[in-house]
Amino acid sequence: MLNEAGGWLLGAAAAGAGAVWLRRHQGEVMTRRPVNEWTFTHMNLLMPTEDVRRGGDVFPLPRRPRPLEVAYGFEGRERSLAELHARTNTTSFVVLHGGEIVHESYPGRFAGNGVRFQMFSMTKSVTSMLIGIALDEGAIKDVTEPVTEYCRGLVGSAFDGVTIEHLLDMSSGVGDLEVYTIPDSLINRFAKAATGGGSLHEVVSSAERSTEAGTQFNYSTIDTQVLGWVLESATGHSLAQYATERLWSRIGAEHDAYYWLTRKHPRTAISGGSLNATARDLARLGLLMSRGGGLNGQRIVPEEWVTRSRGRGVPHLEVGALGPSGYPYYGYSNQWWTLGGERRPFTAVGIHGQYLYVDPDADVVIVKTSAWPTADDHSRDAESVTALRAVADHLQEDHR
Repeated sequence: MLNEAGGWLLGAAAAGAGAVWLRRHQGEVMTRRPVNEWTFTHMNLLMPTEDVRRGGDVFPLPRRPRPLEVAYGFEGRERSLAELHARTNTTSFVVLHGGEIVHESYPGRFAGNGVRFQMFSMTKSVTSMLIGIALDEGAIKDVTEPVTEYCRGLVGSAFDGVTIEHLLDMSSGVGDLEVYTIPDSLINRFAKAATGGGSLHEVVSSAERSTEAGTQFNYSTIDTQVLGWVLESATGHSLAQYATERLWSRIGAEHDAYYWLTRKHPRTAISGGSLNATARDLARLGLLMSRGGGLNGQRIVPEEWVTRSRGRGVPHLEVGALGPSGYPYYGYSNQWWTLGGERRPFTAVGIHGQYLYVDPDADVVIVKTSAWPTADDHSRDAESVTALRAVADHLQEDHR
């Protein structure tokens, strides 16, 4: 039999092994249901962060709540918004029409109007907004510049010869399909480096060329990470600092946002996935894009940048032409997913079910955060987009 000291030592060894296992598999644990409902609202307790500060006055979003009796057809039957929330693990749902909050609900266990949600790849669309601002003020000269003008450390890598525009369009031709179910995929190595103390630069630099730049869409968080490095090099500011000065402090946000940062020094934000913000403040971002880049009596994002983000007729980026890394109802432009059709709505999308849906013609903005059990889910995504379209259609029709 073990004596007391021996038992303590075995217990300590087991606890130590458990801690090592948890550290190695933290990303996996953090994103599983039901744990992810907590982690997606508490990233600031899990990772280093840098704040994105709000400004002075809050831009008002008047509340005009009314029932949203919306039905949408999916998989052969009519469904309600209550079914949408249950079937797609909604944690927050905010709907603006005419700049007013017509619906606001927080089905998530830890959700609320002051809670900051992990945006995942909705962050990419914010990075695009910041690039547009940097171009407008001359910090970046032109989208046709090679990224190595700003990121000298990528000279000689597969990103040598890639332009800023290629990155904006997810057409760098670098890397493989972004698949989370393959343990050693590029995106999983990137995520493990970010959360586990590895080097993002080593992962990015190791990516190999898969096709000619500018010819094929391949969704890539790595592309947006390089885009963020371009922005930081061009402006001399971290993403959080630049977002504070040029965006967040100007939209009348109610709360500070934050980026979580890599564990390894020098710490850096994930420009393709680490911004956290409240649903109402995300709605303000959507309203800014819906109103052509102007809000609160000031021009914040260039109008032509907003227009570019709704699609611009590039054949391999058109709706239905994205290939294996894009669902058939999506197109892509400028780090936004485009949806085509007469009104040309567009949306920011993040894994595990995050959406910032913008329909300028209907004057509708919808924020939906979620806690899906898996990163990607074609059925849940298709149902969510169908429902968001139905809400916008309903509100436009109701307004006539």
